[in-house]
This record gives sequence, C-alpha cells and structure tokens, in this order.
Amino acid sequence: MEAKDTRHNVLKLVRLGIDARNEYMVFMRKDCPVCVSEGFEALNRIKVSNGNKTIVASLIVWDNKAHLNHDQLGLSDAAIEALETKEGDLLSLSHLDALDSMSDVRKKIYGHRLNQTEFDRIIGDIVNRNLSNIQLSAFLASSTGDSLNQEEVILLTKSMINVGFKLDWGSGKVYDKHCIGGLPGNRTTPLVVSIVAAAGLTIPKTSSRAITSPAGTADTMEVVTNVNLTTGQMKNVVEQEGGCLAWGGSVQLSPADDILIRVEKALDIDSEGQMIASVLSKKAAAGSTDVVIDIPVGPTAKVRSKETAEQLSEKMVAVGKAIGLNIEIILTNGAQPVGRGIGPALEAQDVLSVLRNEENAPNDLRQRAVILAGRLLEMGGKALEGKGSQLAMKIIESGDGYKKFISICEAQGFFREPEVAPRKHKIRSAVRGIVSEIDNRRLAKVAKMAGAPSVMTAGILLLTPLGTQVEENDTLFEIHAESQGELEYALSYLKTQKEIIKINES
Repeated sequence: MEAKDTRHNVLKLVRLGIDARNEYMVFMRKDCPVCVSEGFEALNRIKVSNGNKTIVASLIVWDNKAHLNHDQLGLSDAAIEALETKEGDLLSLSHLDALDSMSDVRKKIYGHRLNQTEFDRIIGDIVNRNLSNIQLSAFLASSTGDSLNQEEVILLTKSMINVGFKLDWGSGKVYDKHCIGGLPGNRTTPLVVSIVAAAGLTIPKTSSRAITSPAGTADTMEVVTNVNLTTGQMKNVVEQEGGCLAWGGSVQLSPADDILIRVEKALDIDSEGQMIASVLSKKAAAGSTDVVIDIPVGPTAKVRSKETAEQLSEKMVAVGKAIGLNIEIILTNGAQPVGRGIGPALEAQDVLSVLRNEENAPNDLRQRAVILAGRLLEMGGKALEGKGSQLAMKIIESGDGYKKFISICEAQGFFREPEVAPRKHKIRSAVRGIVSEIDNRRLAKVAKMAGAPSVMTAGILLLTPLGTQVEENDTLFEIHAESQGELEYALSYLKTQKEIIKINES
C-alpha cells in the first residue's frame, strides 16, 4: 500500500502550461486546505519547496475546479524548471519572511541614499527571484531620473557585478564596444567585432536583447547564428576567433540586469543610473579592460542634447574608473536612423551588405562602424592615433571583416541568410520636397507594432534619409510584417500620426 505523506502544507503539482516569463507563479484553489489554513491571499509571496530546492512565487487564486483539485497546485513553467520538479511531485508551501531588501526599496522611494549593503540586498533578492515584478517595478521607478547619484551608481554597478559570473581572459587587454541606444537601425556592433577581431585584438562581445527598441544586437545576431552560448562555448569561440557575438543572458554575466531589463521593457523606462550600471556591470563581468561607448545625440534620440551627452559621458567614465574600466566616449549624430533596416532581419541584411562591400550598402552604417572600430584599434596599438578609421576601412574593403564575421558565426554554431517578411506595405509621400526631419521614436514604434523584435522579419525599410529629394507618391519607407493583423496594427497607428518623416515642400 502506498505510504501517505504526513507533512503539513503539501500539495501535488499539476502542470498548467503557463508562461509568465521571469515571474514565478503558484496557482491554488480558493478552497485549498493549505490556502485556507495558512491564510494565503492573492499575490502573496510564498515559498515553494521541492526537497532542498526552494523558490519564492506570487500566488494566483484559482477558481476553475476543472483544472485543479483542492489538494493540487499549479506552477508557471519557469517555476517548474527552477524547482527541477515534474507533474505529480509533492511540493511544500510556507510563508515568506519579510524581506530586508523591500525596506531598502522603500527607503529609496522616499528619496534617501542607499549604501553598498543595501544595494547588495536588493540585487541579491532580485537574482534569487525573491521579488515579484511589482516589487521590481517599485525599485526601478525609485531609481529613475536623477534619483541615483554618482556614488550610488558605482555601488549599484558593483552589486550587479558581484552576484554574477565574471570571465577571466588572462593578463592581456580585452576590448569592447557599446551604444547606449535610442537610434533605430544602429547595428554597428557586428561590424566592429568583425573588424577588431580580424585585426588580432580580443573582443568577447555580449549584447542585450531589445528593451524599448525594435531590435537589440542579440536579436539581430540571432537572425544569422546561435547567440545562446554557455560560458564554456563563449570561451571556445573567443579562443578560436578572437571575438564572439553572444547574448549576455545566456552566459549569466550580471544576471540581475537581465531580470531588470524584462521589467523595464514592460514599463517602457530606461533610467540613466540603471542604464550606466547595466552597461558597465556587463562590461566588467565580461572581463573587458578597454571600452568605447557610442552616445548618439539628436532631438528624438535617447540623449537629446550635447550638454546632456557630456554629463552622461563624465558619469560613465567616472563609474568605469571606479570599477577598473578604461572608457572612451564618442558622441555621434542621432538625428535619424542608421542604415535602412529597422528590425532584426532587416538590420542583419544591412550588416551583411556592408561586410560584403555591396554597391548599395548603407554608407552611414559603414562609416559609424569604422569610426568606433578605428578607435579600438588605436587603443589596442594596432593603429597610430588618428589612423584607426583608415585601417578599419581597409579591413572591410579587403573582405577580411566579412571572413571573420562568418567564422565567428560558424564557431557559434552556424551561419544562415536572413529571411524576408511575406507582407510589405509602402508608405508614400503626399508631397514633393526634401526630407528635413525623421522622428526616431515614432518610426521605431511603427516597427514594433509590425512585430519587431519578437518577429524577426518584421520592421521597417527606410528609403529616404535626411536630405532625400522626393516626388509626390515616392516611397518613404516600407512596413514589413509576418501577419496581416500586425501590418494593420502598425497602419492604424500611422493614421493617427503626422510627419513622422517631415518633408519641406518645394
């Protein structure tokens, strides 16, 4: 006869097939004896244990008797994976003790400064998934604007570095590059890595997925190769090729950042202090020693003025110095998108076009990549001061950059050509004139409504950069979408917007 489990607060797991992304959720019926006896209420944070493995999950009170019995519980897919459990297992439940980190968050909400211990507690609980998305949102909101001073950004960055894995590449210099974002299509990273690695420098690049944009570098690279590398795989690729193009989340560098990014994406916020900590913690965790950071400046970019850009530059250099990074900042023109493609596959096509030296390759993307790569080549002693861009261009024109890019992709698993969306819709000019302004933010929003970045082929193909002479009925840009519904969604937004692309009539 089967032995009866005599433990208290034990329920049998039923797999409900619920994807809650990074949030751990537990589902119990309202009349569940554990729920009733313990006084659990909806959205309570509860400890769920499977042997010596424990997670903290948010309670969802379930009122559908068809899916759960009173002696059963459900878990979100991520929670099941974290507990290494399976349907039918008996799991125990208990109350979560009060978290000191939430006292720290409340302190920040009321405008007080936090110390290293307090940031360590918050970041530790974030990585251990002890905080719900609501609690994470409170922390992020309390850190927006100028809520974090320079010292706090340094402390936050150190906390984010210390909770994750840190790569060690030996005693040599390790190079990296980052763009703070806000400019659609600015996909210089694959070009810079290919150029710098082809020149013989070490550049192990880890990149994020999109937060509020139509594509991040990891999204674009995933179009053509595998970016989900383990730490061991990443090291092998770098040892073989001198560089890689991996998703930072897969190698667990600054793991708190990847959790925060998902919540930032839902909130559509990207605070300065959090952004600096996010960028620099990952650079330090990746083992980088020398970093070039691109800050695009423009009226509809993330950074609107040169003054703001210079203030941000000073903070990034200061924080970098405090954690042992040599940082150089390059301010670039952020008045319009870079290249033609906006969206993962379309941006990948631009990258390949430049590397293949195709006649119609976007020159603005090529020039930006050459400037950034050139500075790294100078920092690495491969070119004299002021001569780096010349060497970078030579590496592209010789085909060495393309060969290195393909080699890196193949070392990461494979290379494949970008696919093309089945649906395209041309947006035409109503007047004759010259393109005088482009709204980066609203154009990016159209690309996202068309499905980017979750749909790789979705986005926008921009045909009329600033200064273009257009005739009435000329195509300004194309919307690319997988489904008719996504295309209609983007078009419905466009109907409410005026002069995303402004034309001075002539």
